Amino acid sequence: MNPRSSLRPLDVVIRIAIVGLVLGTAYIHSTLGGLLFTLNAAGYLVAAVAIVIPLGLAIRFRWFVRLGLMGYAATAIAAWAIQGPYYSTAYIAKAIEVALITLLAIDFARMDGNPLNVVKSELALLGSKLGRRPATSQAGA
Repeated sequence: MNPRSSLRPLDVVIRIAIVGLVLGTAYIHSTLGGLLFTLNAAGYLVAAVAIVIPLGLAIRFRWFVRLGLMGYAATAIAAWAIQGPYYSTAYIAKAIEVALITLLAIDFARMDGNPLNVVKSELALLGSKLGRRPATSQAGA
């Protein structure tokens, strides 16, 4: 895997938009009360920090943060679709989360390329660090 290391102006704009959307949906969830909504807001806040923090580990695994945040937002949408409540603020939060998933996908493609190739590369790297060799297709072995 060879992610781009320098940010272009459009990359910065996309990251700012991502953080803005994350903070927006975190705020909405934090105002709803209840432990589940508060924890959801806290999870979004942690993700907002992880998407921009200039720590080496966070930069190295930013692809994983993006995929995780996409999954987090998709899970929030699915949980709302199953359980509700269906009021106007909820629709705004879900629209924010859909926009967030879209921008994260764009950011992923711009910075890391094809997600399948990234995951395959990371798994191969992990396998090599664990001392495993790629499987060969030997019949009757």
